[in-house]
Amino acid sequence: MKARWKLLGLAGAAGVAATGAVVARKTRIHSDMEPDEIRDRLRSRLNETGQDGDGATPADPAPAAE
Repeated sequence: MKARWKLLGLAGAAGVAATGAVVARKTRIHSDMEPDEIRDRLRSRLNETGQDGDGATPADPAPAAE
């Protein structure tokens, strides 16, 4: 009977440690960059690819009629 309580205690401790690790990771990810910095990085990456944001490459503009 003691072995069951020991296993239950170990499982509980492992669960608490795993939950703490997940929370710490999420907190670290969110605190690394400000929203404006993320937005600027995403826009610069979009400009580097040459796409307009809907997944299609931009079409060549029509020549001006004279």
